[in-house]
Amino acid sequence: MPDNRPLAISAPAPRTLDLIFTPETLKDLHRRYRIVEADPEDIAGLGDDVLGNAHYIIGQPPLDHATLRRMSQLKAILNVESNLINNMPYEVLFERGIHVVTTGQVFAEPVAELGLAMALNIARGVVDADLSFREGRELWGGDGNRSARLLSGSEIGIIGFGDLGKALNRVLSGFRAKIRVFDPWMPASILRDNGVEPASLETVLGESDFVFVVASVTSENEGFLGEKAFARMRPGAAFILLSRAGVVDFEALMAAVASGHIVAASDVFPEEPLPLDHPVRRLPGFLRSAHRAGALDSAFKKMGDMVLEDMDLMDRGLPPMRCKRAERETVARMRSKPVTMN
Repeated sequence: MPDNRPLAISAPAPRTLDLIFTPETLKDLHRRYRIVEADPEDIAGLGDDVLGNAHYIIGQPPLDHATLRRMSQLKAILNVESNLINNMPYEVLFERGIHVVTTGQVFAEPVAELGLAMALNIARGVVDADLSFREGRELWGGDGNRSARLLSGSEIGIIGFGDLGKALNRVLSGFRAKIRVFDPWMPASILRDNGVEPASLETVLGESDFVFVVASVTSENEGFLGEKAFARMRPGAAFILLSRAGVVDFEALMAAVASGHIVAASDVFPEEPLPLDHPVRRLPGFLRSAHRAGALDSAFKKMGDMVLEDMDLMDRGLPPMRCKRAERETVARMRSKPVTMN
């Protein structure tokens, strides 16, 4: 008896199906679809019986024109990494009506919450105070708050206002802060509708006590936050990097912190894992997190839910709605490095 279930190629590396699906939803996936697992680099080597019948790809493996021509039934590429990668001919995909979607929005809330934690730690010196206490060097009461400040009522700048910027704005909403946003891809009316003030990059940098960077790396903004940007910031202001290190001149950032002009926190770095002798490891005034802001099991599992729901919609001739669709005008401009670990 023929198997009429839609065929899906599974190539989610560095993710795995076990990571992004609960046991129950994974059973549902296998019940509803024929799953062919493949290494991302080996897609072109699959037979025509697989490529010619594949409706979906879970993952974003490299695809060339020749491979796509063999995939006559392809409906969608479901990116479960988070970065939309410049590794396929998007113009062909859009011409054929093949959806390219990403589940990256699952990371917005967890990353925003860690960004808030970083800001509060910088404002109140939580980590340093704890380390001092462990070593018997603690300062009690007001003596331990000489450099402390409040996040409440402060001036905050956000660079980038995609899913992560919006999530960050939500978690900051209770602090009665004045929030300014710079995002050249976002209409001012949308920013105002979200309760933030549209502003130039110069204003965001120069008039903020805390600057959060949540912009993706594109062909237009690699390394755009450098020495001049940090010099423009208020003395003692906090620079919190949550998206990708590629938008920052990292050497210039370390120099600005080392000079005492600003303090900083980052969840992302130019090399990951970072070499043990990298100077940022020993830099005072720099709060470090090992690219762990979004890596929660609850976030990974939401990916599987989103993938299944959108595949069900497309099975019924409807467009995907849970995942975020790539836009033809911007997708090829993305330059974030693919993640190599979860």
